[in-house]
Amino acid sequence: MQPVNLRSFKQKVFHHKKAFKKFLSKVEKNPPKNINSIANKTNEAVWQEIDCLSCANCCKVMSPTFTTNDIKRISTHLKLTTQEFKDKYLFYDKKDGDWMNKKQPCQFLNLTTNKCNIYEIRPEDCAGFPHLKKKKITDYIHVHQQNIEYCPATYKMVEKWMIAINK
Repeated sequence: MQPVNLRSFKQKVFHHKKAFKKFLSKVEKNPPKNINSIANKTNEAVWQEIDCLSCANCCKVMSPTFTTNDIKRISTHLKLTTQEFKDKYLFYDKKDGDWMNKKQPCQFLNLTTNKCNIYEIRPEDCAGFPHLKKKKITDYIHVHQQNIEYCPATYKMVEKWMIAINK
């Protein structure tokens, strides 16, 4: 497994983003019958190639959404009230109705090791990211369209889908 080269990744995204998004739109509108099988096979292959700890780009440039349960669990762990936790770390996105990080990179990311300081109690959104293997994969294609810009694993998955579906 090679470490992720973020500079190279960003260049690939710059050159292929439109084609990837167009491909995903086509798959979303007319998914192949074996899409879940393809997703399962590519998921396994992706994680043999991508090492998240060599990247952590998601934690550097994106924000998870924090559920009410996340806020309670993390604030308790940090010995803060939920209001103190919100005031210190989060903002409320009125448009989407989500609690999100005030700053990027994530305040819980150790920038030296790329490890999460609250990994065991991290938000559900982080635990599920990048959402490559879901029971109904077609419900997440719009998420993958966004994430190809930020996540090398998502990019690699779509690259592998293109090969598998266009055979």
